[in-house]
Amino acid sequence: MVADFVSADYGWLRSRDGNQSARVLFRAGKGRDGYFTNDEILQHAEKAMTILEKDYPEDDHVFVFDNATTHLKRADDALSARNMPKTCKNWGVSAPVRDATGKQTHGGDGKILMQKVCIANGVFNGAPQEFYFPEGHTNTGLFKGMAKILEERGFDVSKKKAQCKDFNCPRGSTSCCCRRILYNQPDFVNVESNLERVCRLKGFKVLFLPKFHCELSFIEQCWGFAIRSRRFMDAYYKGLNGKQAAWAAKQYRGHRVLPSAIMSEFESAHLN
Repeated sequence: MVADFVSADYGWLRSRDGNQSARVLFRAGKGRDGYFTNDEILQHAEKAMTILEKDYPEDDHVFVFDNATTHLKRADDALSARNMPKTCKNWGVSAPVRDATGKQTHGGDGKILMQKVCIANGVFNGAPQEFYFPEGHTNTGLFKGMAKILEERGFDVSKKKAQCKDFNCPRGSTSCCCRRILYNQPDFVNVESNLERVCRLKGFKVLFLPKFHCELSFIEQCWGFAIRSRRFMDAYYKGLNGKQAAWAAKQYRGHRVLPSAIMSEFESAHLN
Protein backbone atom coordinates (compact mmCIF):
# COMPACT_ATOMS: atom_id res chain seq x y z
CA MET A 1 0.00 0.00 0.00
CA VAL A 2 1.00 3.62 -0.52
CA ALA A 3 0.39 6.45 1.96
CA ASP A 4 1.11 10.08 1.11
CA PHE A 5 0.04 13.68 1.67
CA VAL A 6 -1.18 15.93 -1.16
CA SER A 7 -2.37 19.54 -1.36
CA ALA A 8 -3.81 21.80 -4.04
CA ASP A 9 -0.90 24.23 -3.58
CA TYR A 10 2.10 21.90 -3.50
CA GLY A 11 0.93 18.59 -4.95
CA TRP A 12 2.53 15.53 -3.33
CA LEU A 13 4.42 16.56 -0.20
CA ARG A 14 8.13 16.83 -0.97
CA SER A 15 10.99 18.91 0.39
CA ARG A 16 11.86 21.95 -1.73
CA ASP A 17 15.05 20.28 -2.97
CA GLY A 18 13.12 17.11 -3.83
CA ASN A 19 15.32 14.88 -1.66
CA GLN A 20 12.72 14.13 0.99
CA SER A 21 9.25 12.70 0.49
CA ALA A 22 6.30 12.08 2.79
CA ARG A 23 5.36 8.97 0.81
CA VAL A 24 5.40 5.63 2.60
CA LEU A 25 5.45 2.27 0.84
CA PHE A 26 4.08 -0.39 3.15
CA ARG A 27 3.97 -4.11 2.38
CA ALA A 28 0.85 -5.06 4.32
CA GLY A 29 0.51 -8.59 5.67
CA LYS A 30 1.34 -10.70 8.71
CA GLY A 31 4.48 -12.10 7.09
CA ARG A 32 5.57 -8.76 5.64
CA ASP A 33 5.51 -5.30 7.28
CA GLY A 34 2.50 -6.07 9.45
CA TYR A 35 -0.44 -3.70 9.32
CA PHE A 36 -0.77 0.08 8.96
CA THR A 37 -2.00 0.78 12.48
CA ASN A 38 -2.35 4.01 14.43
CA ASP A 39 1.33 3.77 15.35
CA GLU A 40 2.33 3.88 11.67
CA ILE A 41 -0.11 6.72 11.02
CA LEU A 42 1.49 8.79 13.80
CA GLN A 43 4.97 8.10 12.39
CA HIS A 44 3.73 9.13 8.94
CA ALA A 45 2.33 12.39 10.31
CA GLU A 46 5.63 13.07 12.10
CA LYS A 47 7.47 12.56 8.81
CA ALA A 48 5.18 15.02 7.03
CA MET A 49 5.45 17.63 9.80
CA THR A 50 9.25 17.46 9.70
CA ILE A 51 9.22 18.41 6.00
CA LEU A 52 6.63 21.15 6.51
CA GLU A 53 8.46 22.66 9.49
CA LYS A 54 11.73 22.80 7.58
CA ASP A 55 10.63 23.89 4.11
CA TYR A 56 7.19 25.49 4.46
CA PRO A 57 7.21 27.35 7.81
CA GLU A 58 5.50 30.41 6.32
CA ASP A 59 2.13 28.63 5.98
CA ASP A 60 -0.48 27.47 8.48
CA HIS A 61 -0.95 23.78 7.79
CA VAL A 62 -4.12 21.77 8.37
CA PHE A 63 -4.10 17.99 7.99
CA VAL A 64 -7.33 16.47 6.69
CA PHE A 65 -7.97 12.78 7.37
CA ASP A 66 -10.93 10.54 6.65
CA ASN A 67 -13.02 9.02 9.43
CA ALA A 68 -11.12 5.72 9.66
CA THR A 69 -10.93 4.16 13.13
CA THR A 70 -7.12 4.02 12.85
CA HIS A 71 -7.10 7.82 12.49
CA LEU A 72 -9.50 8.40 15.38
CA LYS A 73 -7.81 6.10 17.91
CA ARG A 74 -7.33 7.65 21.32
CA ALA A 75 -4.71 6.98 23.97
CA ASP A 76 -4.87 3.54 25.57
CA ASP A 77 -6.01 5.08 28.89
CA ALA A 78 -8.27 7.75 27.35
CA LEU A 79 -11.47 8.71 29.17
CA SER A 80 -14.42 6.55 28.21
CA ALA A 81 -17.49 5.50 30.17
CA ARG A 82 -17.65 2.23 28.24
CA ASN A 83 -17.41 -0.78 30.60
CA MET A 84 -17.01 1.42 33.69
CA PRO A 85 -18.51 -0.27 36.76
CA LYS A 86 -21.04 1.69 38.83
CA THR A 87 -19.49 0.76 42.15
CA CYS A 88 -15.98 0.66 43.61
CA LYS A 89 -13.87 -2.13 42.10
CA ASN A 90 -10.35 -3.14 41.14
CA TRP A 91 -10.88 -2.02 37.54
CA GLY A 92 -8.84 -0.72 34.63
CA VAL A 93 -8.77 -0.71 30.85
CA SER A 94 -6.92 -3.09 28.54
CA ALA A 95 -3.83 -1.67 26.85
CA PRO A 96 -0.97 -3.23 24.88
CA VAL A 97 2.36 -3.79 26.59
CA ARG A 98 4.92 -1.47 24.99
CA ASP A 99 8.72 -1.60 24.92
CA ALA A 100 11.12 1.26 25.68
CA THR A 101 10.57 2.75 22.21
CA GLY A 102 6.78 2.72 22.56
CA LYS A 103 6.20 -0.19 20.18
CA GLN A 104 3.66 -2.88 21.01
CA THR A 105 5.21 -6.16 22.17
CA HIS A 106 4.11 -9.61 21.03
CA GLY A 107 4.05 -12.95 22.78
CA GLY A 108 5.41 -16.24 21.48
CA ASP A 109 2.13 -16.87 19.64
CA GLY A 110 2.50 -13.60 17.72
CA LYS A 111 -0.39 -11.92 19.50
CA ILE A 112 -0.04 -8.48 21.12
CA LEU A 113 0.55 -8.72 24.86
CA MET A 114 -2.13 -6.89 26.86
CA GLN A 115 -2.24 -5.49 30.38
CA LYS A 116 -4.69 -3.66 32.65
CA VAL A 117 -3.91 0.02 33.27
CA CYS A 118 -5.71 2.77 35.17
CA ILE A 119 -7.96 4.99 33.07
CA ALA A 120 -6.95 8.66 32.89
CA ASN A 121 -8.39 11.01 35.50
CA GLY A 122 -11.15 13.43 34.63
CA VAL A 123 -11.47 17.20 34.73
CA PHE A 124 -14.43 18.84 36.49
CA ASN A 125 -14.95 22.60 36.78
CA GLY A 126 -11.42 23.15 35.51
CA ALA A 127 -9.76 20.99 38.17
CA PRO A 128 -8.49 17.39 38.00
CA GLN A 129 -10.82 14.72 39.40
CA GLU A 130 -9.18 11.55 40.69
CA PHE A 131 -10.98 8.41 39.54
CA TYR A 132 -9.06 6.10 41.91
CA PHE A 133 -8.98 6.35 45.70
CA PRO A 134 -5.74 7.95 47.01
CA GLU A 135 -3.16 6.62 49.45
CA GLY A 136 -4.46 6.37 52.99
CA HIS A 137 -8.06 5.70 51.93
CA THR A 138 -9.79 2.46 52.93
CA ASN A 139 -10.03 1.56 49.23
CA THR A 140 -6.60 2.82 48.18
CA GLY A 141 -5.95 2.26 44.47
CA LEU A 142 -9.44 1.01 43.64
CA PHE A 143 -11.62 2.61 40.96
CA LYS A 144 -14.26 4.83 42.59
CA GLY A 145 -17.09 3.73 40.31
CA MET A 146 -19.42 5.83 38.18
CA ALA A 147 -21.79 6.51 41.09
CA LYS A 148 -19.06 8.09 43.23
CA ILE A 149 -17.59 10.05 40.31
CA LEU A 150 -21.03 11.49 39.45
CA GLU A 151 -21.81 12.16 43.09
CA GLU A 152 -18.66 14.30 43.28
CA ARG A 153 -20.00 16.19 40.28
CA GLY A 154 -23.31 16.93 41.98
CA PHE A 155 -25.48 14.16 40.52
CA ASP A 156 -27.78 11.90 42.53
CA VAL A 157 -27.62 8.54 40.77
CA SER A 158 -28.60 6.31 43.69
CA LYS A 159 -31.69 5.10 41.80
CA LYS A 160 -30.17 4.97 38.33
CA LYS A 161 -28.86 1.91 36.55
CA ALA A 162 -25.28 1.66 35.35
CA GLN A 163 -26.68 1.76 31.80
CA CYS A 164 -29.90 1.23 29.89
CA LYS A 165 -30.33 -2.23 28.37
CA ASP A 166 -27.90 -2.64 25.45
CA PHE A 167 -27.22 1.10 25.91
CA ASN A 168 -30.42 1.84 23.97
CA CYS A 169 -31.27 5.02 25.85
CA PRO A 170 -34.52 6.93 25.21
CA ARG A 171 -34.12 9.31 22.27
CA GLY A 172 -32.80 12.69 23.42
CA SER A 173 -32.15 11.57 26.99
CA THR A 174 -28.97 12.76 28.70
CA SER A 175 -29.53 11.50 32.26
CA CYS A 176 -31.33 8.14 31.98
CA CYS A 177 -28.37 6.12 33.30
CA CYS A 178 -24.92 6.66 34.79
CA ARG A 179 -23.10 5.87 31.57
CA ARG A 180 -25.20 8.30 29.50
CA ILE A 181 -24.57 11.11 32.00
CA LEU A 182 -20.82 10.56 31.81
CA TYR A 183 -20.91 10.30 28.00
CA ASN A 184 -22.23 13.87 27.96
CA GLN A 185 -19.73 15.34 30.40
CA PRO A 186 -17.33 17.83 28.70
CA ASP A 187 -14.13 15.99 29.63
CA PHE A 188 -15.53 12.73 28.20
CA VAL A 189 -16.77 14.44 25.03
CA ASN A 190 -13.61 16.41 24.26
CA VAL A 191 -11.01 13.63 24.33
CA GLU A 192 -8.36 14.13 21.65
CA SER A 193 -7.32 11.38 19.30
CA ASN A 194 -3.63 10.42 19.28
CA LEU A 195 -3.32 12.07 15.88
CA GLU A 196 -4.80 15.36 17.09
CA ARG A 197 -2.53 15.37 20.14
CA VAL A 198 0.69 14.66 18.20
CA CYS A 199 -0.11 17.33 15.62
CA ARG A 200 -1.28 19.92 18.16
CA LEU A 201 1.97 19.63 20.13
CA LYS A 202 3.83 20.65 16.96
CA GLY A 203 1.41 23.45 16.08
CA PHE A 204 -0.54 21.67 13.33
CA LYS A 205 -4.32 21.50 13.07
CA VAL A 206 -6.28 18.37 12.20
CA LEU A 207 -9.70 17.99 10.58
CA PHE A 208 -11.58 14.73 10.11
CA LEU A 209 -13.91 14.30 7.17
CA PRO A 210 -17.51 13.40 8.07
CA LYS A 211 -18.55 9.76 7.84
CA PHE A 212 -19.50 9.00 4.27
CA HIS A 213 -18.71 6.46 1.59
CA CYS A 214 -14.93 6.20 1.16
CA GLU A 215 -15.17 6.69 -2.62
CA LEU A 216 -16.30 10.30 -1.96
CA SER A 217 -13.09 11.04 -0.08
CA PHE A 218 -10.67 13.27 -1.98
CA ILE A 219 -7.69 10.97 -1.49
CA GLU A 220 -9.67 7.98 -2.77
CA GLN A 221 -10.57 9.90 -5.91
CA CYS A 222 -6.94 10.96 -6.28
CA TRP A 223 -5.62 7.40 -6.06
CA GLY A 224 -8.43 6.16 -8.28
CA PHE A 225 -7.52 8.66 -10.98
CA ALA A 226 -3.84 7.74 -10.71
CA ILE A 227 -4.55 4.00 -11.05
CA ARG A 228 -6.89 4.55 -14.01
CA SER A 229 -4.28 6.72 -15.72
CA ARG A 230 -1.68 4.04 -15.18
CA ARG A 231 -3.92 1.43 -16.82
CA PHE A 232 -4.30 3.67 -19.88
CA MET A 233 -0.57 4.29 -20.09
CA ASP A 234 0.09 0.56 -19.81
CA ALA A 235 -2.46 -0.08 -22.56
CA TYR A 236 -0.73 2.37 -24.92
CA TYR A 237 2.63 0.81 -24.02
CA LYS A 238 1.25 -2.61 -25.03
CA GLY A 239 0.16 -1.25 -28.43
CA LEU A 240 -3.56 -0.51 -27.93
CA ASN A 241 -5.16 2.59 -29.43
CA GLY A 242 -7.54 4.92 -27.58
CA LYS A 243 -10.70 2.87 -28.12
CA GLN A 244 -8.95 -0.37 -27.26
CA ALA A 245 -7.38 1.20 -24.16
CA ALA A 246 -10.81 2.36 -22.92
CA TRP A 247 -12.16 -1.18 -23.32
CA ALA A 248 -9.17 -2.70 -21.51
CA ALA A 249 -9.32 -0.17 -18.67
CA LYS A 250 -12.98 -1.04 -18.10
CA GLN A 251 -12.34 -4.78 -18.26
CA TYR A 252 -9.54 -4.58 -15.72
CA ARG A 253 -10.80 -1.86 -13.42
CA GLY A 254 -9.12 -2.21 -10.05
CA HIS A 255 -5.89 -3.43 -11.67
CA ARG A 256 -2.86 -1.16 -11.94
CA VAL A 257 -1.51 -2.82 -15.09
CA LEU A 258 -2.97 -4.98 -17.84
CA PRO A 259 -2.02 -8.59 -18.69
CA SER A 260 0.68 -9.06 -21.31
CA ALA A 261 -1.80 -10.80 -23.64
CA ILE A 262 -4.30 -7.92 -23.58
CA MET A 263 -4.12 -7.39 -27.35
CA SER A 264 -5.05 -11.02 -27.98
CA GLU A 265 -7.89 -10.74 -25.47
CA PHE A 266 -9.22 -7.64 -27.24
CA GLU A 267 -9.15 -9.32 -30.64
CA SER A 268 -10.81 -12.46 -29.28
CA ALA A 269 -13.55 -10.45 -27.54
CA HIS A 270 -14.38 -8.50 -30.68
CA LEU A 271 -14.27 -11.46 -33.03
CA ASN A 272 -16.74 -13.54 -31.00
